[in-house]
Amino acid sequence: MADNENPNPLSQEEIQHFMEHGWVKLSNCFTREQADNLQATLWTRLGMDPNDMSTWHTERTNMPWHQTFTVSDFAPKAWGAILSLLGPPSAIDPSVSAWRDSFIVNLGTPSGHNQVIKPQDLPGWHVDGDFFVHYLDSPEQALLIIPLWSDIAPGGGGTMICPRAIDVVAKHLHDHPEGVSPRMTPRAQNPTFEQEKSGLTWFNELAASMPDDAFVEATGKVGDVYFLHPLMLHSASNNQTRSVRVITNPPVRIREPFVFDRKDGKYSVVERKTLKALGKERLEGWEIKGERQGIVPERVRIQEEMKRKEEERLRKLKEVAEGAGEVKSEQVASAA
Repeated sequence: MADNENPNPLSQEEIQHFMEHGWVKLSNCFTREQADNLQATLWTRLGMDPNDMSTWHTERTNMPWHQTFTVSDFAPKAWGAILSLLGPPSAIDPSVSAWRDSFIVNLGTPSGHNQVIKPQDLPGWHVDGDFFVHYLDSPEQALLIIPLWSDIAPGGGGTMICPRAIDVVAKHLHDHPEGVSPRMTPRAQNPTFEQEKSGLTWFNELAASMPDDAFVEATGKVGDVYFLHPLMLHSASNNQTRSVRVITNPPVRIREPFVFDRKDGKYSVVERKTLKALGKERLEGWEIKGERQGIVPERVRIQEEMKRKEEERLRKLKEVAEGAGEVKSEQVASAA
C-alpha cells in the first residue's frame, strides 16, 4: 500500500462526528466467526464454567495476551479508520499497534444484578496510558480503540465514555508541559512517578461533575469497533444484565509526537480535535518541558502471573484432548 492510500477511509460524516464528539463507531469490522475463533479457549483461560455462574468469581478480568494479529489483515475497515484519524501508514508504529487476544471480560456480580449505577458514581474513571508520563502531544497512546467481541446491550457492562471531559483533560495537559503522571498528578507533586495513593480521584471527581447527558455507553454487536480520542475519559460500567461482555482496548502508537503548530496546516483529525478541545487553531510556541519516560505499571506483574496460570490450564486442556484422540484411535483399530 502506498503511503497515501487508504482503501477504507472514514466518510466526511464520520470524521465530523469524531470532531464533534471525540469518538466514532463502525460496524462489521470483523465477523462473528473471527471473534468465536479467538475466544475458543476463553473459559479455560478464565478458569470458569460459562454455564455455571457460581464459578464466575471475578467481576472484571483484564486478561493477558497469547496471540497477536495485524489490524490491516484482520479488520481492514478498522485499519482504514485508524489511518483516517491519524494519517498515513508511515505515521503509525506497527510494532505496538497490533491487536491481541488480551480480552477484558465483564461478568457482573450477584449484588449488581439489575442494579442501575449512575455514570457519575462509577469508581473506575480514567484516561488510558498507565505506562508513560503524559503530555498533550504524547505518541504512546494516539488513539483508544474498543473492538466488541460479544454483543453488548444497554446495561450490559459496556464501556462508559464522557466526551465532554476531553476539553478538561486537554487543558490540564496543556497547562502542565512538564508532564503529569498517568493519574494526572503534575511532575512537581510526584517527581518519581511512583504509584499514587490517590488512585483515580482526579478522574472520578471530573466525571462526578458532569451532567447526565454527558455520558455515552459503548453498546453494539460483535464486529463493532469504537474509535476514541486518546484523552477520552472512560470507565467500566456495572453489568446489570450479567450477560457475558468481552472487549479489548488496543492502543495505537504513532512514530512521532502529535504536532499542534504545523506551518502547512495539515493536522491529523486527532490533532484537530485536540486543538478544538482547547479552543485553538494552533499552539504557537507550545512544547514539552520534561523528558518522555516509560512507567512499568503494577498490572504487568499481575498479568504475567495470570498468563502463567492460563498457560497451565491450556496445557491440561490439550493433554485431555490428545488423550481422547488416542482412545478414539485405539477404538477404531480394535473395531477394524
